[in-house]
Formats: sequence, structure tokens, C-alpha cells
Amino acid sequence: MLTLAEIIEKLKDVISETKIGGKVFDKDVANALNIPQATFATMKKRNSIPYEEILAFCALKKISVNWLFFDQTVDMLKEQTEKFFQVRYFADIRASAGGGAEVFDENYETITVDEKIMQNMVGMGNTELEAIHVDGESMEPTLQDGSIVFVDRTQTNINKDGIFIAATTAGLFIKRIRQRADGMVELISDNKAYSPEVLAPDEVTIVGKVVGNIESL
Repeated sequence: MLTLAEIIEKLKDVISETKIGGKVFDKDVANALNIPQATFATMKKRNSIPYEEILAFCALKKISVNWLFFDQTVDMLKEQTEKFFQVRYFADIRASAGGGAEVFDENYETITVDEKIMQNMVGMGNTELEAIHVDGESMEPTLQDGSIVFVDRTQTNINKDGIFIAATTAGLFIKRIRQRADGMVELISDNKAYSPEVLAPDEVTIVGKVVGNIESL
């Protein structure tokens, strides 16, 4: 991280773009930050960075705080950001063998997952994923109770083998799903202790396909 003296020189460059004629001095920076000149001089001597005032200045001038504090350019930040995938994590939602009519809503947090880890789990497909918890033992040994699964909402074709998240009147389920010849829909558990559940097609909405999982976050 840069020192206050170095940050001041960068602030002078910003201020000089709008100042007509003359050199930009420390007092000009102090005035721009709304800090008394004597106080600002003491801060510079002690390398005591006035973060709140500087952040307000950056917001006003629409400049990057990463550039100001760490000398990181926009291209550098973009390159680093692209190493991670953003995943919407619904911490309070559980997909289970029954109970609780949980639905996806706006109560989520965004988590970042390393690109290599994500590609190992889900390949090079859609990276706009959502994450929810597995509740119960119905999908063991494939998915453990408490595991977190990554869901791709663009994949809803149950004719392709896989594990899906299904919304029903009884709740949110995580199952293998098969449509029978008579049109009824079977929700099948990997745990053989659980019998398949049979529902009418209009009682099941496919939310998305499970494309990866981890034990916990």
C-alpha cells in the first residue's frame, strides 16, 4: 500500500486536472479533503491516512480507490476479478426430501469461487450459478446432509440424466427426476431407504440442475 505522501502526489495529479494555472500544493489537497492544513501536515508527517475523507473525495471524483491506495490499474483489477466466479448463495434455503415450502427469493449473498475450482466441478458451462444447502440424507451417498450444491437454472431438461432441484407444493426437493410413460413424475432418491415419490406434472416445477457440490462454505 502506498504511503500518505505518495497518495498526496496522486491526489495532486487529480486536482491539477481541474485547477486553472499554477502548481498544486499540499494545502490544495487538504482543502479538497476538507481537512485543516495544520492537521493535514501532522497526518502527512505521521503517515496517518485520512481514509474517510479520501474515500469521499474518490466517490466525488469517480476515481478508483484501488488505483489510489494500491496503484492498481483498471486492467489489473479486471484480470484479477476474472479469476473468480460470482455465485449467488442462498444460505437460508434447503432442498430436502420433504417439508418447508422454501422458494428462491432475493435474500442471498454473493460468494466468489476460484476459477479452477469451479471448472473442476462444473466444467466450462454456464457460470451464473446459485448455491443452496442439502437438507437430509435422501441423496446419500452422492450428496451428504449439509452439503452445498451449485445449481444451473438454465438446465431444466429432465430427460438428461442428473440431479435436479424441483419445487413442489410440499417444498423444495433435490432428486433424480424421471417422467414415466403415463406422464407422472418420479422423484428418486439415491438413498435406497427412501422410496420414489410420484407427482402429477403440474405439481412439479424444475428449478435447475445440480452441476457441482462441496461439503460446506
